Amino acid sequence: MSSAPPVPPPSERPASFNKERDEFIQTFFHKGARFTQELLQENEQLSQRLSDLEAENAAMRLQIKSDQAIRELLTKIAQLEEEKAKLLSAVREVEAKSSAVETTYSEVEMELANLAGLYVASRQLHSTMNVSSTVKQIKEILEQLVGAKAYAVYFLSDDAASLVCIASQGLDEQASRLDQHLGPEGKVFRTGEAYISEDGDLASRPLSDPAACIPLRIADRVVGVITIVATLEQKPKFLPVDYEYFKLLSGHAASAIVAARLFANANHQVPGIESFLEHGV
Repeated sequence: MSSAPPVPPPSERPASFNKERDEFIQTFFHKGARFTQELLQENEQLSQRLSDLEAENAAMRLQIKSDQAIRELLTKIAQLEEEKAKLLSAVREVEAKSSAVETTYSEVEMELANLAGLYVASRQLHSTMNVSSTVKQIKEILEQLVGAKAYAVYFLSDDAASLVCIASQGLDEQASRLDQHLGPEGKVFRTGEAYISEDGDLASRPLSDPAACIPLRIADRVVGVITIVATLEQKPKFLPVDYEYFKLLSGHAASAIVAARLFANANHQVPGIESFLEHGV
């Protein structure tokens, strides 16, 4: 298989996914956390009031010394029992609201984490104009976010006869070049429609039956494919957010690689202003 791409200098290395995602999420949770804390405090106050009433009830029972006192105290006890029932109902209502808030909070937290991951992935995919760094970003998205264990990135050969592997992980030489007319990769390349398996063991599959295969596009033109042969053991199926990562890679990975290659061919020089004015609106 081809050798690993060179490690880019520190100035071109991407920022940590986790750090940027955490910073992105933290701004959304302050109000939710405060509201949850207020509900918990109200629950504690109601519980304390209930405890006080029960203590008062017990103390008054000990003070009964006459029939009249008994009648009065029984009336008072009935009132206290009624108030106790109301408080218990209020406590249960607060607990139900708190549980609902916690569930909603968890769902929002997961959704924001997914959005943060997509934002960071998209940003870092276009943050470098170095080919090896761009390919490294694609591999990190596949490994760290999608959970791919064995995969390959293919571009169409110059003679348009085969798909040539430009980056891979966990595959042998058999996967270095594929006939663009054969197999699931060839079908995805020709039709432009992604193939994503929704059943079976995604962690152990042959090259002829990959877990997923997505087209690589530049505008409306398919120029290659990414095939995920197998996922990590802890990834039994693809999640909804994985489909969003597939859309991101399908629409942006190829253009990022090609742009980096063209920029390198231009000796990392930005075109003159006239070249932009020619295409102005």
